[in-house]
Amino acid sequence: MIKTNDLILRTATTLIAFILLAFSIYLFFAGHNKPGGGFIGGLMTSTAIVLMYMAYGMKAVSKIIPINFRVVIPIGLLIAIATGIGSFLFGQPFLSQTFAYFQLPILGKTELATALLFDLGVYLTVIGVTMTIILTIAQDYGDEELS
Repeated sequence: MIKTNDLILRTATTLIAFILLAFSIYLFFAGHNKPGGGFIGGLMTSTAIVLMYMAYGMKAVSKIIPINFRVVIPIGLLIAIATGIGSFLFGQPFLSQTFAYFQLPILGKTELATALLFDLGVYLTVIGVTMTIILTIAQDYGDEELS
């Protein structure tokens, strides 16, 4: 059982969660051209959030991240489905993609593809499902422990 005042775990969590979140964002944006994307990016983000729950506890993290992860699932699914159906509006096959280059303030000239929108839907769905499963198991475990 992890103590709620474990200073080493909390200090390491701050650094590790930041690295995991940064890497998950990289994987998310690199996914349509290289290995990665919404699925693995969502898993990495969920890992960082679970680590924060382990280090700081349910109440503290729920105050910082007041998200109902069960609501994130349908939002992600709607984005992914809308991206696929959106191609029909332009007379293209289901899930067809297009891309263009944009000049972004920090990143410079960057390619943005419609596959990124689909990956966003997958990303949100994976975070929602993963966090719902893990938090449900954690709450059930906590209820048994209090009995």
